[in-house]
Amino acid sequence: MYTLHSTPRADGFYMPAEWAPHSQIWMLWPERPDNWRLAGKPAQSAFAEVARAIAGFEPVTVGVSAAQYANASAQLDHPAIRVVEISSNDAWVRDTGPTFVINGQGGLRGVDWMFNAWGGLDGGLYSPWDLDDQVADKVLSMERCPRYRTEGFVLEGGAIHVDGEGTLITTEECLLNPNRNPHLQRHEIEQTLCDHLGVERIIWLPQGLYSDETDGHVDNFCCFVKPGEVLLAWTDDAEDPNHARCQAALSVLEQATDARGRSLTVHRIPLPGPIHATAEECAGVEPLPGTQPRSPEIRLAGSYVNFLIVNGGVIAPAFDDPQDDSARQILEQLFPDRRVVMVPGREILLGGGNIHCITQQQPAV
Repeated sequence: MYTLHSTPRADGFYMPAEWAPHSQIWMLWPERPDNWRLAGKPAQSAFAEVARAIAGFEPVTVGVSAAQYANASAQLDHPAIRVVEISSNDAWVRDTGPTFVINGQGGLRGVDWMFNAWGGLDGGLYSPWDLDDQVADKVLSMERCPRYRTEGFVLEGGAIHVDGEGTLITTEECLLNPNRNPHLQRHEIEQTLCDHLGVERIIWLPQGLYSDETDGHVDNFCCFVKPGEVLLAWTDDAEDPNHARCQAALSVLEQATDARGRSLTVHRIPLPGPIHATAEECAGVEPLPGTQPRSPEIRLAGSYVNFLIVNGGVIAPAFDDPQDDSARQILEQLFPDRRVVMVPGREILLGGGNIHCITQQQPAV
């Protein structure tokens, strides 16, 4: 696709908030047998359920491999779902797809971040990742959308959240991890984010959720729900390894102001669990060299914050957990003008993420 050599900010573009209108949602199809159990079949059913839930509100495009095209097309047979052939290494389009930016005057462009599978050869989750690093380019080409490529700067879309009014929230655990951009100082990382997302204020939380294999993506921990208001994953259990992380994040958020000078209102949503994979679920994953181990001993980073805002709705994970009802009530209170739809999230969580991680919104212009 046509690659621009300026920056979005220099061209008057910025990343809108997730609650701004969308033209569609992008997804990728899971099949990787060393991450998804039973060659991805249970995950495919879960992804299809998410896609159908989104399709009740807005169009969905799902990228699938050539080998999976017929299978995916059969499972995604819906008038609002488009299946296209896009090869990838795995299905986390939030992190591999483009971050779309707009100028408020009908312009749409995309940022193609360099991707290294959450850490490259230093703690990354698999190798190679070359097909994943091409996903954003392919999506932008398909949409005839001009592209900014951040060659030499690694970022995943799940590592950031914006309010569309100049403020970005992220975690030090992820963006300052030496396995992403070791050649850059914090202020240089901030400058790159400002230049490519059109933001002016960055709020740094110390860490994300405990045992999150993405090195603490913010989209599994804390997100904007409207300007000046954030939702934070929370536990009151002092024995939970997340307790100190939640307290530290709250301390930062309570002292922070956004780009418009507002103090933040912090809402809390309980954590589910603790959730662990069963021995049977782990046994269904092929243990290939160099990929993330799956073990019942490892706590899964389950979180209700990992939801997607869609046109007129919110698609959120449920875990068959006692906290599911509380989570739904909180989301309904925070989004009174949207319909909250909860879909089973366990199968997606077994692969390392959830609904926000497997989706990427394309703004309407």
